[in-house]
Amino acid sequence: MIARTESDTPYDPQLWKALAADIGAAGLLIPEKLGGQGATHREAAVVIEELGRSVAPAPYLTSSVVATETLLALGTQDGPVAGLLAELAAGRQVAVLAVPFSAAVADPATLTGALDGTLGPIADAAAADVLLVPTTDGLYAVATDAAVSPSSPSCRST
Repeated sequence: MIARTESDTPYDPQLWKALAADIGAAGLLIPEKLGGQGATHREAAVVIEELGRSVAPAPYLTSSVVATETLLALGTQDGPVAGLLAELAAGRQVAVLAVPFSAAVADPATLTGALDGTLGPIADAAAADVLLVPTTDGLYAVATDAAVSPSSPSCRST
């Protein structure tokens, strides 16, 4: 397990596909009208408990709970937020909230026409397709194709 978490693929893509897309667990907390299951936190807690019991390498907590709840808190039922929620529910994308493990941030993200800053390390950043970056001006979805360093789970966005 330690070797996997320290590798370039810290989670099992086949397990994530089975859990997220095939079983539909990634969309448990997402309302049915947005492509999810419309379940409660109780059902999500059962999934988390079972994943923890088996020490499963999957970004469930960070994507299907934390990032999903962050997006749902925006209250937007259409547009880009709804589109991202549908992608998360279907297991086609993984999103994580880009907040560092510690409270001390040397260079927080600021808005100067574009996001510019360094955050790190971020839980499950290496597994993410999208980073949700909170700033004083709002929440930004940043594609990870250029934002995440492959050598460390941190974010540099410009």
